[in-house]
Amino acid sequence: MKYCSGEPVRVCDRVALGGRPGIVVCSIDDGVYTPDHPATQWAYLEARVMIDFPDFGLIHYTEPEPDLRLTAREHQP
Repeated sequence: MKYCSGEPVRVCDRVALGGRPGIVVCSIDDGVYTPDHPATQWAYLEARVMIDFPDFGLIHYTEPEPDLRLTAREHQP
């Protein structure tokens, strides 16, 4: 999946949705998962990414929201 800006979404990316921070915890498309969110837990979703927002909880995205933006790129686990 890509952000509306065209950049690819990657695990550990810091993001914001409506000004609220979040972090990409798995990319089902790429087969990359953080230790706290392993493939055994989320691979059944089959596609796209999961983002953890402290204010909203976990959200599974199949398409990027226009408000979702990359704020910092971190190293993948």
